[in-house]
Amino acid sequence: MSLNQATLNQATISQLARHLEAAEMECRDVVKITDDYPDMSWDDAYDIQDAIRAIKEQRGVRIAGLKMGLTSHAKMKQMGVTTPIHGFITDYGSIADGGVIDTASLIHPKVEAEIAFVTRAPLSGPGCSVAAVLAATDFILPAVEVIDSRYKDFRFDLKSVIADNTSSARYVLGGSHRNPEGIDLKNLGVVMYKNGEMVAAASAAAVLGHPAQSVAMLANMLGSRGRHIPAGTLILTGGATEAISVAAGDDITVRYQHLGSVSMRFI
Repeated sequence: MSLNQATLNQATISQLARHLEAAEMECRDVVKITDDYPDMSWDDAYDIQDAIRAIKEQRGVRIAGLKMGLTSHAKMKQMGVTTPIHGFITDYGSIADGGVIDTASLIHPKVEAEIAFVTRAPLSGPGCSVAAVLAATDFILPAVEVIDSRYKDFRFDLKSVIADNTSSARYVLGGSHRNPEGIDLKNLGVVMYKNGEMVAAASAAAVLGHPAQSVAMLANMLGSRGRHIPAGTLILTGGATEAISVAAGDDITVRYQHLGSVSMRFI
């Protein structure tokens, strides 16, 4: 996926950012923005996401970390792309392990099991590698991301979802904080239970072959926009499992080899 040059002017980028941010805050769905702007570029999509981030920060929201999306090879093939996408997570998106998530504040939530990294040293691209990521990692921990596209019926194309901050909504961190040294991260097993029944199982290799590869790719993608991953950054590396729809009354528990479990309840 190459980032072609921006085609939208700044006024349109600002207008689309306000449009998508309002859809999130007001819990209402909208049609994908490429319906009206079919010629928008990859740069436009990330510029809109950056404008949403600026709106939130101006309102006092703290950016809590970064996230990757479309990190499974099967999903990339399905979407016809060769590179994942990235976004950010917020302080208000954080839910305590075992906590309650109000579905009235979401549109059509789904949950994905992920491995989270926290860095102790900065990472930058191009040329960032798995080895560099592991050397710069403070600890890993299990996470569940609640994604919630603002687009009607979860129907979107790639540029629209990048602009919508990659469907970021809520996330739950839990289990054990572990240094990755000595853990076979590639083959780490993950099992998701919904209301006591197993609904998904995967190994962390589903994330680009190794979840640290997701962090390396994020550093390289940010590098192409003149940015880096600072020390102390929390990074959600993308779904190891498929996204499972949830509704009020559902309980989700995910068990991770070596890392414990994460749970939450939807009301």
